[in-house]
Amino acid sequence: MLITKAIILFSAVSFIFFGISCLFSNFMVFEFKRYDLEKFRVLVGFLQLIGSVGLFLGIFYKNWAVMASLGLSILMVFGFIVRIKIKDPFLLAFPSLFYAIINLILFVILIRFENE
Repeated sequence: MLITKAIILFSAVSFIFFGISCLFSNFMVFEFKRYDLEKFRVLVGFLQLIGSVGLFLGIFYKNWAVMASLGLSILMVFGFIVRIKIKDPFLLAFPSLFYAIINLILFVILIRFENE
């Protein structure tokens, strides 16, 4: 359970940073233009922040972490696909893959191994 909570906190803190960055960073405005997805930047930022809040709530209520980890994993899979589609080098695409895997692992742990 301690490792699960550590993963939850790591991902939640990361996505607070990513969500705020997505909403307010000029760099992210440029990046979403580069992805040809500028109209989705605000949505992605809000989804990241909502996922982060869900993970934090999941420390106390497992179902929140289950939903948030699955949602963030799906979001990051799409992020990875976008990076591959625009032919970014693997090192630039890797963080999205890493967070997709971390949140998928968290989802599986919560569903299969964690008891209420």
